[in-house]
Amino acid sequence: MASFRFQDLDIWKESILVSNMLFKVAHNLRNEKFYSFSDQLLRATLSITNNIAEGSGSSSNKDFANYLNIARKSTFECANIIIILHECHLIEFDEKERLVGLLKELSKRIYYFRKTLLSE
Repeated sequence: MASFRFQDLDIWKESILVSNMLFKVAHNLRNEKFYSFSDQLLRATLSITNNIAEGSGSSSNKDFANYLNIARKSTFECANIIIILHECHLIEFDEKERLVGLLKELSKRIYYFRKTLLSE
């Protein structure tokens, strides 16, 4: 059993795995002197995991669902940044496809988990 509720959530665990991949992209952008892209990607990525974690401490499912909605929106923001990075030739097509696919899957999982909270 984990110390915090969010540590037991599969969506949080999956968001950590995706975040690690996005952090590597952000780190590489810093090395290439694209700081604003890097910072924005880091903020959006942290928003996913942070909102899942923060929401899990809510006293109601409705409140938790609101945090999950923000986390899900952050997956869209990350996907947008990754697509722009590809369009600017800063990441390869295969990397873009892999990351956008993972973000899309995470977004779906957050969405369906949110629906279960609201139906209880």
